[in-house]
Amino acid sequence: MKQLSRQDAADDGLSDSFGASPTGDGRWSATIDPTWWGWSGPHGGAIAALAVRVAAEAAPEGSVRALDLRFVGKPGGGELILTPSVREVGRHTRVVDVEVTQAGVEIATAAITAGRVGESGSADVIDRISGVPGPEGLDAFMIPPEIVPMGAQLDLRPVDGPLPLTGASEAWMRAWITTRTPMAVDAAYLALLADCLPPAVFPTLTAPLALPTVAFSMHVTAPLDDPTPAPVLVHTRNTSTSGGWSVDDTTLRDRGGRLLASARQSRRVIGWPA
Repeated sequence: MKQLSRQDAADDGLSDSFGASPTGDGRWSATIDPTWWGWSGPHGGAIAALAVRVAAEAAPEGSVRALDLRFVGKPGGGELILTPSVREVGRHTRVVDVEVTQAGVEIATAAITAGRVGESGSADVIDRISGVPGPEGLDAFMIPPEIVPMGAQLDLRPVDGPLPLTGASEAWMRAWITTRTPMAVDAAYLALLADCLPPAVFPTLTAPLALPTVAFSMHVTAPLDDPTPAPVLVHTRNTSTSGGWSVDDTTLRDRGGRLLASARQSRRVIGWPA
């Protein structure tokens, strides 16, 4: 497999995990094998991560700042083809549209905004939190791989809040997450992790429920200047579940409590229990 130009081979676990490689005609090929599947198909966060990675390679002069992804079909097993198209927006901003197809059928579209990051200054506003224990010493929680195979790919250590399917009164979860295959902490990795916790309404349930993602967005909020694989604090909260739709907001922070990215997902609610 051809290595990515901007990643050291030792840190390119994401591309290796999904077999992501250029096809030689401006497109990329990838495969999400069954060990990275969610409830009923390929993990949506993996598709988002691949779109971000392909966009970053298509516009290498800037840093990824935002992602807006829509699922327009149901992915299945087999090869994914990702086709990027770069649009210049001013001198220092690029928008990369990425079409994701499978067997010639479009399954997702993404728009990734990339731009030059300026030097830090006195006007910078940095969102930090403190007082959250690190992952060391916290008990691991395994998302049952017999239900969600990708659960076996994660080292997930809950910090506080209710656990999934406990019939709790609050709809949120917070945990340190790392992938068992080391991956560089970049925008693609954050897109992957933003979709790794169960839907935030799950703590209020006692039985699992299908909530497929239809729309996913993410905004990078800090320079990702240290790509070294590291735990990320992922906090997801349900903001609304009604009328057959569920919306989650998610934040991702580093060990210092610095906000790295924020994300939002809109999901369809299928088969709400009686």
